Amino acid sequence: MLLAGDVGGTKTDLAIISPSAGPRAPLARAELPSARYPSLEALVRAFLATVDLPVERACFDVAGPVIRGRAKITNLPWEVEEERLARELGLASVCLLNDLEAIAYAIPRLGPDDLRTLNPGEPDPSGALAVIAPGTGLGEAFLTRDGAGYRAHPSEGGHADFAPTDALQVGLLQYMLERYEHVSYERVCSGQGIPHLYQYLKERGAADEDGALAARIAGAADPTPHIVQAGLDPSAGSPLCAATLDLFVAILGAEAGNLALKVLATGGVYLAGGIPPRILPRLADGRFMQAFCRKGRFADLLARVPVHVVVAEAALIGAAFYGLEHPEGRRPV
Repeated sequence: MLLAGDVGGTKTDLAIISPSAGPRAPLARAELPSARYPSLEALVRAFLATVDLPVERACFDVAGPVIRGRAKITNLPWEVEEERLARELGLASVCLLNDLEAIAYAIPRLGPDDLRTLNPGEPDPSGALAVIAPGTGLGEAFLTRDGAGYRAHPSEGGHADFAPTDALQVGLLQYMLERYEHVSYERVCSGQGIPHLYQYLKERGAADEDGALAARIAGAADPTPHIVQAGLDPSAGSPLCAATLDLFVAILGAEAGNLALKVLATGGVYLAGGIPPRILPRLADGRFMQAFCRKGRFADLLARVPVHVVVAEAALIGAAFYGLEHPEGRRPV
């Protein structure tokens, strides 16, 4: 049997998959807080100690680039290596994938129930597909046609320079440059980035904030869930949180459009990661697609690009499919 894992900066999802039942019907599953463990090996051992199922091999997707079977996980002090993991966990083989590569691998295998469509567009069956995934960080990937199927390509495009598109965002870039040497899209368009947007708008006096809510946000170990929840709820009395979400959606739309242009994603753009499913009403109100299409002469082309939100746990699904379809644990040349 296969142990599949989606290893993120905040949490790690693990599942034991049998070839007969497949990735959609795990025999055992758990979600563990990543930061509580000193290593991926320790986290996996804790999970396996709770189940009585034989596991022969594993496939993990990790938040960070995988180079020759090794990775340093972004937003965690973990370094992982395929051979060491296999040896220490007593497995026949371990395969590491970039997390966005795993999501991309899952995209062609998703069904209508796994998606929510923001723009039906005019899908090009031979066109590339793009994936952008704001969660703890910001991941990007793309897929190109490879015979009858697709080939997934990882990327670290989320760490490219943030490019503001209006005066408000120019001010945000200036604000961030006073605090960071390099301002990437991940700094402003992720779970880590949302508090930066909130604080910038607060200091700018862009909107009012309820005092009790402001104190709760200021005292939270992770203020992002509080900001997002209040921003989605009109009864929360938080124009500042609502403005924060508006700014986040505008930045996400602009960068998704950038990615679509860079890989010519006429087959579709997919919003994955932990944040998009939680803010669907904001993504669907038109602000996202306006920012997505605001590309001058290429606005008409982008208006024809299908855009979907992935509501399934695509990274874990992709890692499971990859592990089952490559039992030798090695990528095909």
